[in-house]
Amino acid sequence: MADDIGFADKSWRAVALCGASVLVACTTSSHVLLGATRPEESPRDVIVYLEPVRRPYATIARVAASSSHAWVWTAEGKADVVIARLKAEAAKLGANGILLEEITDGPDAAAGAGMAPDITRDHASVGVGFDATGLFGARHGRGVAIYVAPDDNSH
Repeated sequence: MADDIGFADKSWRAVALCGASVLVACTTSSHVLLGATRPEESPRDVIVYLEPVRRPYATIARVAASSSHAWVWTAEGKADVVIARLKAEAAKLGANGILLEEITDGPDAAAGAGMAPDITRDHASVGVGFDATGLFGARHGRGVAIYVAPDDNSH
C-alpha cells in the first residue's frame, strides 16, 4: 500500500512539473531576423510607426507579440500590452522603431475538460484534465523592427 501512495505522489509531482514547463514555454513575443542586430535599445525609445518612414532605415526583424498571460480585460488594455511587448522585443534586437502591421483579436474564448478512469481488479485511478486556452481572449500584433537613422537636421 505504501508503494501505491508513493507512486501517486510521484505522479502528481510529474504532472505539476509538466504543467509548469508548459507555462514557462509559453512565449508572449517572438522575432524572425531579417537583417543585422544592433546594440540593445530601451523600449521607451522605440517609436511605433503606423505609416512608412520617410527617412533611411535598416530592417532588423519581423516581431510578433500577444497579450496572453496579462491581467487586463479591455481591448484597449490588451492592445497596450501588445505594443509594450512588441517594443520590448524590438529593443532587445537594437531597433528604435516598429513598422506596425496589425493588431488583431485572438480566437474566441474556449475551455474544455476531460476525465479518464482506469479501473482494474486491485487498483483504481482517475486522470482529470482542464484546458482554458484563450479563456479571456488575447490580442495579437505584428510588425517589422527597424533602426531609423538619426535626422541630420535635429541640431
